[in-house]
Amino acid sequence: MTDYVRLWFRLVPAYAAGYFLSYGLRSVNAVIAPELMQELNISAAGLGLLTSAYFLGFGLFQLPLGLLLDRFGPRRVEAALLLVAASGCTLFALGTHLQALALGRALIGLGVSACLMASFKAFSQWFPIDRLPALTATIMVAGGLGALSASVPVEAALPLLGWRGVFFLVAALLVLASGFLMTMPDHQGAAHRESFGQQVRTLGSIYSNRHFWRFAPQGCVTVGGFMAIQGLWAVPWLMDVHGATRSEAANVLFLMALAMLAGFLFVATCSGFLARRGVSPMLLLTVGMGLALVVELAILLDWAHPSWLWPLLGLSFSLGNIAYSQLTAAFPVALSGRVNTALNLVVFVGAFGLQWGIGAAVDAFVDAGGLTRANAFRATLGVLLVAQTLTFAWFLVPVKRASH
Repeated sequence: MTDYVRLWFRLVPAYAAGYFLSYGLRSVNAVIAPELMQELNISAAGLGLLTSAYFLGFGLFQLPLGLLLDRFGPRRVEAALLLVAASGCTLFALGTHLQALALGRALIGLGVSACLMASFKAFSQWFPIDRLPALTATIMVAGGLGALSASVPVEAALPLLGWRGVFFLVAALLVLASGFLMTMPDHQGAAHRESFGQQVRTLGSIYSNRHFWRFAPQGCVTVGGFMAIQGLWAVPWLMDVHGATRSEAANVLFLMALAMLAGFLFVATCSGFLARRGVSPMLLLTVGMGLALVVELAILLDWAHPSWLWPLLGLSFSLGNIAYSQLTAAFPVALSGRVNTALNLVVFVGAFGLQWGIGAAVDAFVDAGGLTRANAFRATLGVLLVAQTLTFAWFLVPVKRASH
């Protein structure tokens, strides 16, 4: 067994387990939405606010997260935060009113906020640079499996455990994942030597960079919009617009997650091969985001059966994670952690605002506009699609890369 293989089995499963649980928690409310609305007697806007609290806690912690990862290393930071996520799951499972559940959901988001970024940081410390794309895609595969677990498996578990039991179970798994991480080795010299003040000042150079703002609007509105839909509104859309049962909607969500998983595997295995033949990662990213907008239009206009369109949407958005490597290539390597978390911040703030905003817009179209819920969903998606198209057009404007 080579040193690389031994190191892979020592590190990758621990970080993959955290991201698996993170992605499952991101998506699980889509399946349990009917129970939450009925038991808590909340509106679509209330459900959107409740579920999007995950994105708020996740997004607002991205900037301090980058500093903590550089200063204390990924193992300690993620292991501690997973315990915060476990407490959030416990609070969510025990909550009896909207405020308590929203707080629990925000703690979950904060607690899993390091799962992807910590793995990026750890892999960059332990593995050579040519191994990083495949390792990154491996973590994304774990996330795809987490999304799969939050669809049909959760729907099947509800009669046995109930939604509260599901969250108690995940809380226990998060504690185990934290303990697993604590058995991992530390990388010598992992702590960053910059002072805290210097670390903070570098954030200004990132947020004032034109290259960053080429990617940020699309990340916020387009990728954040997809996360908002996948994490909550896909199932209500399928039930209200297409008349699907909850089980049928969960099956479509499962197919979408399966297609995302296939996309992550494609990036892991084929991106290097394609790059050597002139198909750059930037071209893959551009094609994926453009295709996603076409598929959203097809969903809006009902051009094909949902079991075809929604998986195609998931496949398209699986290419969106290429943006992280393409953005960090425009900055010095020493800033890569903070660049990734800076982009993650705008993505998750967008997901928070849009997940809440979609519910509020649907309620407004129904109450003030007099539309049916089905047409209110269509109108809301139409507005979102226009905004996403504008950010895609902005992304297509090239930026001259500065030398370092």
